[in-house]
Amino acid sequence: MSMNRSQVENPRSKVGNREIYCLLLTAFCLLAAGCGVRSDMQDQPRYKTLKKSDFFKDGKAMRELPEGTVARGLLKENKAFYTGKIDNPNPNAQVQTTTDATGNTLVSSFPNAIDEFPIPVTKELVERGQDRFNIYCIVCHGPVGMGDGMIVRRGFSPPPTYHDDRLRNAPVGHFFDVISNGWGKMNPYGAQIPAADRWAIVAYIRALQVSQDPAETMRVNSNTALPPSAPSATNHGGAR
Repeated sequence: MSMNRSQVENPRSKVGNREIYCLLLTAFCLLAAGCGVRSDMQDQPRYKTLKKSDFFKDGKAMRELPEGTVARGLLKENKAFYTGKIDNPNPNAQVQTTTDATGNTLVSSFPNAIDEFPIPVTKELVERGQDRFNIYCIVCHGPVGMGDGMIVRRGFSPPPTYHDDRLRNAPVGHFFDVISNGWGKMNPYGAQIPAADRWAIVAYIRALQVSQDPAETMRVNSNTALPPSAPSATNHGGAR
């Protein structure tokens, strides 16, 4: 009796179909299990930001950091660099102040402020300070620190000039502290300007003071050039 080739069963074909079926079944089970785990993780109990908690006695879901906790990299051990003050400042030291004709409260004593820069003062630092000064400071203090910035010309009360004896003799830590924490009508810029850039601005202010002091200019010129990027009062080179 003769048979067609199509009527002859191929045992290899049966085995192949079973393997494919098993693979598909396994993949389906894994997919279903994965979806179930993801659903459980999404739907697990959790607190939302600022929500009340019935578990903690104070009712706060958001927990306070343990006392003394400092984020990695934010220890700020160098107090002089980050505060402009000496290592062990006297918290009870009183700052002496006076008031000028325009109503500005002027600091006349500088307790706890450091006298020397905590970083090397280089040409690059002063140039960086000029760049930051022209962004954040020039609108009030003017191109050479005379207190005649653009918003002052439009009616805002002028800040003190950098070029009186009081601020020429002020320690560098005072300028850093004022930039960081504000003073009088000036807002604090500690959040906007990194500490290194605040010191760069202080370095540029010192360069401006030298450039506008005739006696200091003669002394410096007899030894070396003016500090880099220090503009003169005539050409207002600090403005861009």
